[in-house]
Amino acid sequence: MTADRPPRAPDPIRPAAPRGEGGVDRAPLSREMLAAAEAVADLLAGHRLPDALDARTASLPPASRAPARDMAYHAVRRLGRLQALADRLNSRRPLPRMAALQLVALSQLLEPIRPAAIVVDQAVAAARSLSRGPGGAAAGFLNATLRRFGREREALLAALSSDPVARFDHPDWWLRKLAEAWPDRWEAIAEAGNHQAPLVLRVNRRAADPEVMAARLTAAGVPNRRIGPEALVLERALPVEAIPGFAEGEVSVQDAGAQLAARLLDVAPGHRVLDACAAPGGKTAHLLELADIDLLAIDVDAARCQRIEQTLSRLHLPTGAARVEVRAADAVRPQTWWDGRPFDRILLDAPCSASGIVRRHPDARWLRRRGDIATLVLQQGRMLEALWPLLGPNGKLLYVTCSVFPEEGEAVVQRFIGARTDCVREPLTWRWADGVCEPVAQLFPQSGAMREHDGFFYACLTRRQ
Repeated sequence: MTADRPPRAPDPIRPAAPRGEGGVDRAPLSREMLAAAEAVADLLAGHRLPDALDARTASLPPASRAPARDMAYHAVRRLGRLQALADRLNSRRPLPRMAALQLVALSQLLEPIRPAAIVVDQAVAAARSLSRGPGGAAAGFLNATLRRFGREREALLAALSSDPVARFDHPDWWLRKLAEAWPDRWEAIAEAGNHQAPLVLRVNRRAADPEVMAARLTAAGVPNRRIGPEALVLERALPVEAIPGFAEGEVSVQDAGAQLAARLLDVAPGHRVLDACAAPGGKTAHLLELADIDLLAIDVDAARCQRIEQTLSRLHLPTGAARVEVRAADAVRPQTWWDGRPFDRILLDAPCSASGIVRRHPDARWLRRRGDIATLVLQQGRMLEALWPLLGPNGKLLYVTCSVFPEEGEAVVQRFIGARTDCVREPLTWRWADGVCEPVAQLFPQSGAMREHDGFFYACLTRRQ
């Protein structure tokens, strides 16, 4: 990335230094747009969007980082149609960073947040900064294509109506898998994945009462509604440092669908519990918040184990008679870490495609490849086989994936049950905030006044004596 050009004198189109909340200085919009574009370019090169944004926004003033992130995520949620538009606008393929800048600018024009003239002006300024010289050719190319989109907007968008990738903003193979698995609802699943998920809190029952916390948030000007035993969904998202009770460990951020795991595992005081694939520690913490248990949390990545410990430290866990050990370990190789004592409960939150949580992680659909699913399914089966002998008689193993692909859920469980005689699948039910009690297996992303969750698969397996 080359240095930005010196800012011009302020004019009605481009403020040299916009002001953030509380009068905090922000970088020019062109710099924010360029940071977002470079993160999108990194994504298209195979990098996770959060990691790319951490790197690309580090040099921005703090007040500019959230706007840059918003622009990048907005573009990635519309990546299918943006790339289709670019294909129609471009006579030649631009270089990767210029291509990503065009996508970010088009996303701002597609669903206008600010006047089109400002978007085009700032995008052109960002294009000039990509070249060491005057950058006239690059800036001219971007200016011409963005203005053409403005002139031909309706016709260009109409031309995309027959393109499923452009319409649903998911890769073609992903849409085909959804349609094959869920022929009556695949469109709704794909459309749900394009909506930004709200921020959901989990109240730490060891530190706060959910009703009292809900009232405290409301009094602090943070409207919310309760949608689960510990789940509060905020009407508008906030940075975690601005959420009352977060720093004190009274609340955590966790999707309401993910909050089912600790409850469905049915832990009781004194239980010996294994949380396999535990990082970053949300479900680990929830288990410790619910009961005084002896818990071993493992993850194959030592760096991610540090995140578990940080999570538990913020929440002041464990407390009471609860005990916890965090260890870097491979769930597939228990012979390297298991002490031979059986577990009463095992939570296996298995690695998966993340197809159920693309509302929160829109980059997942573009980073995955069709062949990844078969590799993940093999890993999921290996984990089940490795962990099952660690379960004591009448113990329960809860198998979880944040996926809507049946290969990673129902098919894995059915194959595992069919190969053994000591395994019984227990029915799971959940009473939702609207009072309806339903069986729980495959959950799909859903938004509503009383139900708000991502897509998950749950299966509870009991070991016969």
